[in-house]
Order: sequence, then structure tokens, then C-alpha cells
Amino acid sequence: MPAVPGIEAEVRQWRTDEAVGGQVQVTVTDTGAEPFTVTAVAIDSAGFAPLPDRQVDVAFTPGRTFDLPTQYGAAVCDRAAEPAAVRLTVVRPDGRSEQLLVPLAAEVLTRIHAEACAVQAVLAVVDVTVTGLALDGEAAVGSVVLTRAGDDDRPVEVARLGGNVLYDATADVPATLAAGESRLELPVEFTVASCDPHVLAEIKQPYVFPMAVRVGDDDQVPVDLPLDPPQREVLAALVDRVCG
Repeated sequence: MPAVPGIEAEVRQWRTDEAVGGQVQVTVTDTGAEPFTVTAVAIDSAGFAPLPDRQVDVAFTPGRTFDLPTQYGAAVCDRAAEPAAVRLTVVRPDGRSEQLLVPLAAEVLTRIHAEACAVQAVLAVVDVTVTGLALDGEAAVGSVVLTRAGDDDRPVEVARLGGNVLYDATADVPATLAAGESRLELPVEFTVASCDPHVLAEIKQPYVFPMAVRVGDDDQVPVDLPLDPPQREVLAALVDRVCG
């Protein structure tokens, strides 16, 4: 993909982007001698489903760099994430508008793509759900359920379950959905790890609980517990009960 004179771009991802989900920063630099304004931005990569351009209004001058928050689509796992580009709509000083395809330094997209496709591969073998979540004293209890999703009969091991700075999550792991079995149910308990006001105010991902899952002899893959809005409300009510 040919370079675009006067414009360079790369992809970065900060912790705040991970908290938002599905977002990166496209870092654009005016490397030329003239100003320009970017009015739309989108990622162009065969490894991700295309999304509509995001409308922006960012004025660049020579030497200036700005981060443009940009969403990426669902991973397309039979395609590579790179090479990648960013599609920019640029308005020149004379008012002329043009759409440019600027090559991206996109190692971050390759990492995101690999992680997402590893999760897709696990979920092609087992569905993961959380059921029966309810308050029980100073805890919320329920079950993590793995249900075999297809014809792949390899054993599936839940190696560990992690909490975060606000909640501890405990389950009797490691545990295995053995070959020939269709369902594994693991009781799970959530408790409040901290009532510190700073933690309560600043936590970015309170409902992310990574579970390490291994299919057969494959590497472990971190799969987040899928908590729906009512289940998140249960956990929020737990914080109110314990810390209120």
C-alpha cells in the first residue's frame, strides 16, 4: 500500500480504550508542510468487519499529532489484520475534500485480532453462560455453565477465574468438561474486594472477570464471563449492600 505524502498514522490502545471496548486510537501526524482538517476516520483491515466512518473535526498543522478514537468491527478470523490502513476524509486549506487511505503501523490490531479469534475458537466448542446470579448475604452466588456447542469432543478445562480491583470471584477450579460430556456447571461466588472510594469512583471495568479456558492441548485462552445487564445490577446491588 503506497504511503500518503504528508500524513503518517499508527494504532495505539490505552486502558481507557479497553474499558470502552472495540476501540483504539488512530494516531495521525501531519508530516508535511501544509495544514489540513480530518473530518472522518475509519479503520480499513480485512481482519475486521467494516464500520461506518466516524465523523470528527480535528485541525492539523505541520508537525502536530492527534489521537483519533476509532471503533473496529468484529474480528474476521480467516483474514489477517495486516496490512491495514486508516480511511481519512481530509479537507485542504483551499476547501478541497478528499478521501485518503493511509497505511497504518498496526501491530496492535494484529494482537487484538489474535486475541479475539482465540476466544472465537473456544466459543465454537463451548457456550459460556452465567446463570442464577443472586444476592446471598455479603456475596452474590450463581453458576458458570459450559455447554458443548458443536461436534468437537475434546476436553475443555476451566483453569482459573479472576476477579478485579472491586470484586473477588471464586469457583472450584481447575475443572474440566470431559470428552463425551455435554455440560459443566461451576458454582461461582462474587464478593466485594474493596470499598475504597477511589476504587469505586475510578474503576473502568468492574464487570470484567477473565476465565482461563483450555480446549484439548491448546494454549489457555482468557474468556471474559458474559454478564448481562440484570446480572451486573446484582453485582452493583452487592456493592451498595456491603459498602453503603
